[in-house]
Amino acid sequence: MAKIPGGKTPTGKNTSGRGQRDLKVKVKSARGRKLSSTRWLQRQLNDPYVKRARAEGYRGRAAYKIMELDDKYRFLVPGARVVDLGAAPGGWCQVAVKRVNALGEKQGKAVGSILGIDLQEMEPIAGCELYQLDFMADDADLQVREWLGGKADVVMSDMAASSSGHKQTDHLRIIALCEAAAWFAFDVLDEGGTFVAKVLAGGAEGELQKLLKQRFDRVANIKPPASRSDSSEKFVVATGFRG
Repeated sequence: MAKIPGGKTPTGKNTSGRGQRDLKVKVKSARGRKLSSTRWLQRQLNDPYVKRARAEGYRGRAAYKIMELDDKYRFLVPGARVVDLGAAPGGWCQVAVKRVNALGEKQGKAVGSILGIDLQEMEPIAGCELYQLDFMADDADLQVREWLGGKADVVMSDMAASSSGHKQTDHLRIIALCEAAAWFAFDVLDEGGTFVAKVLAGGAEGELQKLLKQRFDRVANIKPPASRSDSSEKFVVATGFRG
């Protein structure tokens, strides 16, 4: 039987007697590709969350971030009305469908609803209503409440501004985006609701924290296990909206 690097056979059995180790996919540098791009591609190919997302049918590894946040704070409950800002490609919506029982598969449980909003068109997701909309446009909050048939229980956002390559600039951009999402949430959330959003650590999030603490009973900051250790991203989870 042929062997492959690391002393393993194609069946995955270790023949070296030195203990098992995972095989790593190595990406060769290509003409025209930056070293940083090669490193990113290699990281993607070897990322266990990327592999798991493909195997389980999720549209991206980010699905596991919202799973881990919800496992801890329990805001995606059956019957919840959810608005996902910047929803593309749809991984967070996919997770929410199952947890809020949007398809009514859990007998005896309340049936929730999910509204996914993004500037770009998205492939349909069973159990979700997906719309192309700029949430910062005039009367966007009124439009969302009309589509939802009332107020939301959860507003969540995994949005990030396009990278400029300058760390501090990117930090300020995503904080501004998160603040805009928070103000939108104030307009559409029902009393007791939850706001979840991605931010980048960098020192300018103090005003955002102050703003959220004025409107919610509890504000927590967390870096879920699915968030890469070398990333400065973290998530704010604000629960108990005061209205």
